[in-house]
Amino acid sequence: MSTTLIEIRRAKPSDAIAVAQTHDEAWRTAYQGIIPGTELEKLVSRRGPGWWESAIRKGSRIALMQFGDRVAGYANYGRNRARSLFYDGEIYELYLRPEFQGLGFGRRLFSAARRDLGQSGLKSLVVWALSDNEPAVEFYRALGGRAVARSSERFGTRVLDKVAFAWQN
Repeated sequence: MSTTLIEIRRAKPSDAIAVAQTHDEAWRTAYQGIIPGTELEKLVSRRGPGWWESAIRKGSRIALMQFGDRVAGYANYGRNRARSLFYDGEIYELYLRPEFQGLGFGRRLFSAARRDLGQSGLKSLVVWALSDNEPAVEFYRALGGRAVARSSERFGTRVLDKVAFAWQN
């Protein structure tokens, strides 16, 4: 019988390639058919290993979920960026590789990011999701998020609705 270690830890610059690969796979799966193809490719290609290494070196809070020797997912989080919403923290991104979805790993990664924000004094938090990304919307609802705001974002010629989910500690 073998045991696989699952851990959540802070990203290091040496993780940049694995984070970029995870980002690419997760985004292509999550947004295929939602964000127009050429726009999605632009968004994915902008976030190569160099971008991630720079973000990590500059101190961005990026937590990795590692499954054995493989990065299964990541969360990027910090202070809330939307001044109109009165929440302290924000999870900017939370993505898992497709084969790790639906196994409870996203919940664990969310909890770790929320705990880290809380330990930094950021007691409430918000997460934005595209309304058409039904798996994400259901995920945040299942975690107890309340829809508190709506907005939209342009992707090429397409304007997509997005919803903010919030939690209070």
